[in-house]
Amino acid sequence: MKIDCDIIKDLLPLYHDGVCSVKSKSAIEEHLTECDNCNAELETMSMDIPLSTQAMNIEESQVIQKISRKWRTDILKSYLKSALITILVIAVVALILFLFIDIRAFYVIGGQIYE
Repeated sequence: MKIDCDIIKDLLPLYHDGVCSVKSKSAIEEHLTECDNCNAELETMSMDIPLSTQAMNIEESQVIQKISRKWRTDILKSYLKSALITILVIAVVALILFLFIDIRAFYVIGGQIYE
């Protein structure tokens, strides 16, 4: 009886962990004698998954620090641009008021008003 590779691949984790039924186990083993792809799949399940090493953690930490520094400098630039724009707007409004509206400076000295 030929079983489709997709079905075997679904059952391989159970076979690998030793929790499949006896009939499933025999069907999988029979299929594995004929199919190289499913054998390769079973071998990859048996490989150890490398865990994060200290070097990888340090590298990730450095990348995060660079991103954090860039973020902080971008925020500082944003604040400076905002302050500059605010100062320019105030200067333009003051200039418009000075040029187009007749504002006279009044001085009060000793109760007397001088222009």
